[in-house]
Amino acid sequence: MTVSGEVSRPIRLYIVAGEASGDALGARLIAAMRRLSDRPVEVHGIGGPLMQEEGLTSLFPMQELAVMGLVEILPHARRLLRRLDEAAADIRNVRPDAIVTIDAPGFNRRLVDRVRIRSIPRIHYVAPTVWAWRPGRALKFKARFDRLLALLPFEPPYFEKVGLDCRFVGHSVLESGADKGDGARFRAEHGVSAETKLLCLLPGSRRGEVSRLLPAFAEAVHLLGQRRPGLRVAIPVAPGVASLVEEATANWPSPPILVRGERAKYDCMAGCDAALAASGTVALELALARAPTVIAYRLPAITYAIVKALVRVDYVHLLNIMAGREIVPECIQSDCVPDRLAAELDRLMGQTGRDQTEALAPYLAQLWPVGGELPSEAAARAVLELI
Repeated sequence: MTVSGEVSRPIRLYIVAGEASGDALGARLIAAMRRLSDRPVEVHGIGGPLMQEEGLTSLFPMQELAVMGLVEILPHARRLLRRLDEAAADIRNVRPDAIVTIDAPGFNRRLVDRVRIRSIPRIHYVAPTVWAWRPGRALKFKARFDRLLALLPFEPPYFEKVGLDCRFVGHSVLESGADKGDGARFRAEHGVSAETKLLCLLPGSRRGEVSRLLPAFAEAVHLLGQRRPGLRVAIPVAPGVASLVEEATANWPSPPILVRGERAKYDCMAGCDAALAASGTVALELALARAPTVIAYRLPAITYAIVKALVRVDYVHLLNIMAGREIVPECIQSDCVPDRLAAELDRLMGQTGRDQTEALAPYLAQLWPVGGELPSEAAARAVLELI
């Protein structure tokens, strides 16, 4: 099915993504728009390698926007303000048919404020978590955007009640391929027998995350190895932190398997007996891969104290939030310690882990858009409607 319209010129789309997950969302959105539209789609904006494969020439490196935390952003403020001005000027020059900003709400709200061309439809992809903290953000988004694309089925009412058009389009992780990994292939490629316990470690995609989490993860591996002799460890490494992980693990008594690339990462997830991961989208990938999981996270003390005072939910794993109970163990801040991590992982390397994956299945099913189409296609339709 296609969306008809003027065929005399391409649709000119301006997309801004701030980190790897947004880059994936943007790339799938561009591809879906090209499948659904009768007109060619020309893309401008800011993105990473996946969006660049879809024809984007990024205005500047996307990594400059991947700054997280209330305190951590301060040293980068001057550079970010300069990049805001550059992006706004580029939008005014391109005069796109629509602006799609993806996640990175702090940067993107300020960006659309600078554009000041209200005739261009403005769509924000990934609803801010007003159900978790700072509900007043719903009004701020209503003032700036014409439509919001939500990944979660329960999100639209939070925005519709303030008059902002919000569409549930499904969670893009469903298109990641995380459910299609080949665990037997991974074990065969790396000489890991079917009887050997394999632990998948995912310490994050940002240098700050890795620096805070990997020391505790390393000690947890040591403790788990005492309980599970012959334990093997594999670490899928994000490109931006590969050298940091290599350096940090170089002297481990049993060198881990360092895994590069999406296919190998999903094979690793499919082949592992348990996983220890930084909180984030990767936790959903592991659920899709049916990998029994413990999630962990640490923030700088000041940032954590601020966030703790503001957050209104009891859990950080999305599927735990949807379930209203802790199906996936959460080791956050003071609980992110080696003995707790090792004990939880040891418990999951058996029937408890299988029970976890079964309990998560109905909540994963709720992430599909109504009608069963791909999330990227539901998002593309929502964008094309406004053009």
